[in-house]
Amino acid sequence: MAQTAAATFDDTDLTLRLAAHAMEMRFEALPADTIEIARHCLLDWLGVTLAGSREPLAEIMRAEALEEGGAAQATILGGGAMTSVVQAALVNGATGHALDYDDVNMTMVGHPTAAVAPAILALAEKNNFGGKAFLTALIAGIETECRIGVLMNESHYNAGWHATGTVGSFGAAAGAANMLGLQVEACARALGIAGTQAAGLKSMFGTMCKPFHAGKAASNGLYAAMLSSRGFESRVDVLECDQGFADTQTNNYDPAGAMAELDSKFHMRGVLFKYHAACYGTHAVIEAAADLKRSHNIDPANVEKIEIGVRDTLLKMCNIQEPVTGLEGKFSMRFTAAMSLLGENTALIANYNEDKVQSAEIVALRDRIKVVNNQDMGKAEATMSISMKDGPVHMVRTDMDIPETDLDRQWSRLSTKFLDMAGPVIGDAKAARVVELIADLENASDLNAITALCKG
Repeated sequence: MAQTAAATFDDTDLTLRLAAHAMEMRFEALPADTIEIARHCLLDWLGVTLAGSREPLAEIMRAEALEEGGAAQATILGGGAMTSVVQAALVNGATGHALDYDDVNMTMVGHPTAAVAPAILALAEKNNFGGKAFLTALIAGIETECRIGVLMNESHYNAGWHATGTVGSFGAAAGAANMLGLQVEACARALGIAGTQAAGLKSMFGTMCKPFHAGKAASNGLYAAMLSSRGFESRVDVLECDQGFADTQTNNYDPAGAMAELDSKFHMRGVLFKYHAACYGTHAVIEAAADLKRSHNIDPANVEKIEIGVRDTLLKMCNIQEPVTGLEGKFSMRFTAAMSLLGENTALIANYNEDKVQSAEIVALRDRIKVVNNQDMGKAEATMSISMKDGPVHMVRTDMDIPETDLDRQWSRLSTKFLDMAGPVIGDAKAARVVELIADLENASDLNAITALCKG
């Protein structure tokens, strides 16, 4: 806890120091690769948000926002309407995470863009901030939430907290504070306001509440920054104080890790993008199954049993044994492994549906799969052992916590993904134009052309 850790590391003013780090970020001083990755984060998030705008969750939340009403300040993406910045951040934040197809960062054990982008996009649209301001704020927000993720360590996540909702609230607040140009103390107050709202339970995985956590993180963080800009009071030591965020929500407080290489290390470089439309915790399993199927020409009918080894974090994240809905299927290693071995397209959103998870062929293979704890695994790593009826045993180990180093290739893959996601909602021509605008985002005087194209 905070007081114990202070004996070995001076955590005095930790919140203020992280606030200063976020507020000192300037576009001109940022490494080129982090700016490029931030561009990728926006493109990917916009694509999955537009695709998610057709989900029942998005329809429900849009209807509620429009019935409540509010000043027309920011766009509900894919919905064609405008509402207040806080409502837009809430709806867009939840919609962007509705498909669980958005980026991840294992440092925060969550989805970094999901909370920050909707908050600062709404703010940029309301106040006509340009591309440089947006990219800088996105990096400031993601860096803040990743460092707080280190601070809280896996203890926070393993206790049942959904870091995208909890830690993400701080990222949204820091990003919005950077965009608003707040003073350091005001940013720290915003972190305090965000921290007292931060919530999100992992028990809600497989329901609409999981993406709702991202929306709440975005709206709470944005609202915190706006309140602080008006002088709203809060503690400026929310992270380290007695009965503060760390003291109440982790048993492995790591301030030294959170502050490590503060002036040189960018956690943006650890952002991972999804190319399977399921929880990222299933991706190592999906890739392992595909690898073994490809390399050994495995006939699923000849499979006697399969054993998957993952660390206990994944057992509590994406191990629904017998999913009955498509959404639950996204959080089932047994289901996604069976899909992959049977040659189903795990990137296709439409494949995660009630008929698919209850398919007799998939269920028969799924029930031959056992998932066990293996603490030698990394956060996004898995082993798979397939025993065949005719004797052979095939094994592979897969690690999905390895960021792409070829950013041109990553941009190409994400552009293709974006066009697939956005085209059906806004049309292929508009989707292609959005890609062009984001490729040149730093030269944009505002983001209004992008939000106009993404109205749907």
